[in-house]
Amino acid sequence: MSDSGAPSSLVEGPQSGLPTSNSGARTDPKEQEAVYDIMRATGNDWATEIPDICRGRWHGIECMPDKDNVFHVVSLSFGALSDDTAFPTCDPTRSFISPSITKLPHLRTLFYYRCFSNKPQPIPSFLGQLGSTLQTLVLRENGHIGPIPYELGNLTRLTVLDLHKNNLNGSIPVSLGRITGLRLLDLSSNRLSGSIPNISFPSINVLDLNQNHLIGPLSIPLMSSNSLIKIDLSRNHISGPIPELNSLEELILLDLSYNTLSGTLPKSLQNLKSLQALILTGNPSMSAMISDDTFEGLYNLTILELSNMNLKGPIPQSLGQLTTLRVLRLDGNQLNGTIPPSFANLNGLSELRLENNKLIGPIPFKRERVWKMGRKLVLDNNLGLCYDAKSGLGDDLDTLSSAGIGHCETKELGPTASVQHISTVDDDGDHVLKSSNKSGASSLGRITFSRKKFEIVIFLIFICLL
Repeated sequence: MSDSGAPSSLVEGPQSGLPTSNSGARTDPKEQEAVYDIMRATGNDWATEIPDICRGRWHGIECMPDKDNVFHVVSLSFGALSDDTAFPTCDPTRSFISPSITKLPHLRTLFYYRCFSNKPQPIPSFLGQLGSTLQTLVLRENGHIGPIPYELGNLTRLTVLDLHKNNLNGSIPVSLGRITGLRLLDLSSNRLSGSIPNISFPSINVLDLNQNHLIGPLSIPLMSSNSLIKIDLSRNHISGPIPELNSLEELILLDLSYNTLSGTLPKSLQNLKSLQALILTGNPSMSAMISDDTFEGLYNLTILELSNMNLKGPIPQSLGQLTTLRVLRLDGNQLNGTIPPSFANLNGLSELRLENNKLIGPIPFKRERVWKMGRKLVLDNNLGLCYDAKSGLGDDLDTLSSAGIGHCETKELGPTASVQHISTVDDDGDHVLKSSNKSGASSLGRITFSRKKFEIVIFLIFICLL
């Protein structure tokens, strides 16, 4: 049986090297001629000098024998994916996908990477003729233009469809819904438009449609598979509320950032027990309060980004219970009140951004945590954050001083420079110690003495001078 579950005439086994029992086996001559055409189409004419392509293998071709010891091509890969992956490269001036690919009836994997950028061309519709065998189709960063061919829906045995970073336009074809065994769909970094079709893939693990021009509401069927571990729909024009996400117990990453989503954060976020990264930044129309139990139970969460969402109200105390957090971004909102004291429990925090809010009160971190975050602790442009001198923080911490944050007992709203103390007398005859800064800000604090105590202090000073 093949990986797809379909009957296969091939003898399953190692795909590198030839067994000694098959020392007399030869490559199917029709497939050999087809590979010669395919290699010439990518500028690799040298392949035509190899008398038997499966016996004289190079990286990028894989063959398997059938029961009659005839070898068949099952995988072709092109492009310098990395320094360690020496697939045949493509001549950028003349490469194209040869129709001879349809003459490889056992082909399971077809991979082209950065092959046609200098000669943009559509994805050929004849690839749909490989539907009986093809399991992996990867056409990454090739500069492909035009729409996704409707015929790709005929590739019903695909488990991987990767068309990342081309110049594809038009809508996502509904025909892809026929690929019921798809596990990875990556159409990211294209120019696809229209709404996300109401199709579903029961076994899908990775869904990546980021950086397109998709509109309309989120597709509930597409996001309902309980096998999903990654959903990235960021940087589109998707609108409407976030639907209830009740069945995504395996989901690790959810990125819906930089869309035009509205409404509130759904209660069903609590069901995403495996979630490690939640990124909703750049949806300013949500404009909601974060309820204290929104993230309850998300004890695997390491990245939470809710920047520039126009969120209101206080920061939930419950966030301090998510002790696995490493990155927390709540900047660019309308959050008020104090930084929850429970944040002192976030010992693994390496980045915290709270700038451009309306926060006041003490920073709940010790000196060591502030030092470790360094420049990744950003607290600028709040109403009145300060720190308790007993916490061990000092004015030598650039992170705090550059944000105009000083001691809570002397700190008032706004940035501060150096502090001067002036003694005056109020209407009751009591002396008041006022603090002001060089920039002319109003008094930073008041310490009141009774007249009698003040006279005692003056008398002691006078005695010392004698």
